[in-house]
Amino acid sequence: MRPAIALLALLAAGAPALSETGHPVFVDRSGAMPVEHVYDGGWEHFVGGGVAVFDCNGDTLPDMFVAGGENPARLFVNATAEPGAAIGFEAGGAVPRLTGVTGAYPLDIDGDGHMDLVVLRVGPNVLLRGGPGCAFTDATETWSFSPGEAWSTSFSATWEGDAAWPTLAIGNYVDRNDPDGPFEACDTNELHRPASRRFAPPVTLDPGFCALSMLISDERRLGKPYLRISNDRHYYVRGGAEQKLDLETLLFLDEDDGWPEVSLWGMGIAARDLTGDGRAEVMSTSMGDQLLQIATEDGYEPAPYAMGTYAQRPFIGDDGRPSTGWHAQFGDVNNDGRDDLFIAKGNVDQMPSNAIHDPNNLLVQQPDGTFTETGHLAGIATTHRARGGALADLNADGRLDLVVVNRRAPLEVYENATPGTGNWLSIALRQEGSNINAVGAFVESRTKDRLMTREITVGGGHASGTALPQHFGLGDADEAEVRVIWPDGAVSPWRTLTANRAWLIERD
Repeated sequence: MRPAIALLALLAAGAPALSETGHPVFVDRSGAMPVEHVYDGGWEHFVGGGVAVFDCNGDTLPDMFVAGGENPARLFVNATAEPGAAIGFEAGGAVPRLTGVTGAYPLDIDGDGHMDLVVLRVGPNVLLRGGPGCAFTDATETWSFSPGEAWSTSFSATWEGDAAWPTLAIGNYVDRNDPDGPFEACDTNELHRPASRRFAPPVTLDPGFCALSMLISDERRLGKPYLRISNDRHYYVRGGAEQKLDLETLLFLDEDDGWPEVSLWGMGIAARDLTGDGRAEVMSTSMGDQLLQIATEDGYEPAPYAMGTYAQRPFIGDDGRPSTGWHAQFGDVNNDGRDDLFIAKGNVDQMPSNAIHDPNNLLVQQPDGTFTETGHLAGIATTHRARGGALADLNADGRLDLVVVNRRAPLEVYENATPGTGNWLSIALRQEGSNINAVGAFVESRTKDRLMTREITVGGGHASGTALPQHFGLGDADEAEVRVIWPDGAVSPWRTLTANRAWLIERD
């Protein structure tokens, strides 16, 4: 089928030449928030602290639903005046008052064109159905979703085959009712499959090893997605590891399947093809080393230390103890055609074995594929206890901005003001049927010197998710060829798209 391509015309001005300044620049816009928002709470909110970034009113500007822990979660509606203007938000929409929220992920569950929210909580989880004008209603019971009573901390979703609704995977942390806990008391996880336009009773995924991040992805391009689970060794202590589940057989992979046994203090997952072979490399954040796995034909290899991605200690200050990594996300912050990496850092609470003042990382990829720290130069290296976050173009100027959720410190919003960035494309997908945003599709963009691949996924991060167009930095290229491999494997033809515009590709 030939896709129809429509220009959304958010920004038509050409971008200036690629910057020679050597590092990104961000401006703190946190003071423009309508209210100071803090993720807070006791032991059950040492983890979590996520944000869902998505467009809830159809104006193409990203809005935010932010977890509050013991404080109420809040919806902030984007009020930026025009493309390129200073970022601004206002309190708006209509959302049920929810406390105990650890994180949230946006996806259009019922295919009505409005993003819904899966809200993770300490206690019963909630499905919020989105409607016009950023109005949300509790659809948990209506959609026959079993909310549970667990301490939920991770999520991912996909559409399996021709199912009418998505399959939801929910990861649970420590079993709070285990009298012998919390150590070696990890809870089991859940798979919620659809039953027509509702959800069937959940399938238990056992064993669980205190999941803090999940991602359903076909990262190695094997023809079907798998569920990757990142687990916290602090509480499973021994006998556990990172996990990968075959969704068809519900069996966990092992080394015979090319899945290496890795045990770490897993907290966040980020995936992106960095090598140009179409397969995604995967970052797993942790206490100490951040593990980047390079995808190969046979499995995975750990990134070499010289690549600069381990970010194992604070890069400013005199604290040489290990860092604590949480949310991770790839994105091209200077639009040079090479993906960079943001990692939210912060001590669990006052954990003496790890660094207390732990700055966030902004690792910029160099032409040789190595990464260089620029967080302190960019102005985003605060040392609060960061948790969740998002890279997203909040003011429609073609540059990725940054949101950071902190524990016991206010939400931070940073506007990308990097001078002389490269060209860019923003690409959204749309198809008929229930999976209207084409979760599971691959978008490929190629210029004369590089091929970039994005998989449309729901999940990953640390309690934080986005449902936004795919952003491609193009460097000095003023156009790119783009094609889509749709979720059922159908391939669109290559089409040439002009840079510095937001495009919608509809499966026609």
